[in-house]
Amino acid sequence: MDDGKSGYLGSKVDLRCRFINSSPPVKISQVTWQKLVNGTKQNVAIANPSLGVSVAPPYRDRVTFKNAAVRRRTPTLEDTTITFSSLRLSDESTYICEYTTFPAGNRENTVNLTVYVRPTTQMSLSTPTLVARSSNLKTPVATCVSANGKPPGTIRWETKVPGEVTTREYRNSDGTFTIQSDYILVPSRETHKETLTCVTSYNEEVFTDSVTLDIQYEPDVSVDGFDGNWYLNRENVQLSCQADANPAVSLYQWRLVNGSMPSNAEIRDNILRFKGPVTYDLQGTYVCDATNSIGTRSGSAEVSIIEKPLPQIATGDVISVIALLLAAGVLMGITITVLVLKIRSRKDNSA
Repeated sequence: MDDGKSGYLGSKVDLRCRFINSSPPVKISQVTWQKLVNGTKQNVAIANPSLGVSVAPPYRDRVTFKNAAVRRRTPTLEDTTITFSSLRLSDESTYICEYTTFPAGNRENTVNLTVYVRPTTQMSLSTPTLVARSSNLKTPVATCVSANGKPPGTIRWETKVPGEVTTREYRNSDGTFTIQSDYILVPSRETHKETLTCVTSYNEEVFTDSVTLDIQYEPDVSVDGFDGNWYLNRENVQLSCQADANPAVSLYQWRLVNGSMPSNAEIRDNILRFKGPVTYDLQGTYVCDATNSIGTRSGSAEVSIIEKPLPQIATGDVISVIALLLAAGVLMGITITVLVLKIRSRKDNSA
């Protein structure tokens, strides 16, 4: 017999039992398979040359003698391997194969059957909505479960997002194990759309599952459009309120600090446009308030008006200036090198 056999829940496994006869051979009158339960023996299957094969009711649909000759009431009972099909957790036990012989008496041996159960794995966000808070509290954001496995699996996390892991193991009433692992971090705008991957290992099998974090946060606001060159009579300048938010911004509001909006100001959502020529009336600090369901944040721009436009340098001129500076640097380096070499040469000659 084998020292031990194993199989997965619902699968098929053979429990080998072979009788090596003596010389002269003894007579085999019966073979009995038994299950050891709490120190007592329970019959599973019996093969008898005269009476045939008998399988106990709890195993009748799942246990058969593998050797067809045994099933035909043949006196050849040297190989009485049995096959378990549709393995159950309750099948895990020590099994005894006992030969009744004449005149040598009874001979037996045992095999331990282990039943494995592949766990079911599941990964999910811990809560439907994750919100970035100013309190910077750490929150479980994702949960990975390896459920009803035997023996228990292992869980590890793969992600670029720094965080903490808490893992718990539960033993179920049927002898299987459930492992639950939570990934804990501070929800923030920077962690939005980052990926968490759970890797579950069981025996030599590996299962992976991933979720993408959906972090809701207040708008991060900036005001663009003022280039420092708003001069008198310049036409149709505008400011743009840029907001990074999740969910998207539902309301934009513009205001001028310590003043009222110029009469030529036109507001269209996140755009503040000034129609017509620029005047000194446009000077001031403009604030954009952006609001979503999480909160309201603001951005601002300080606008100053100059009399004449700033001189513009063409792109070609910029390139030329850079090239001249580089050439001057190279020439200076060569000159310094030559001077150093001459000084060293004079010192060597004087020596």
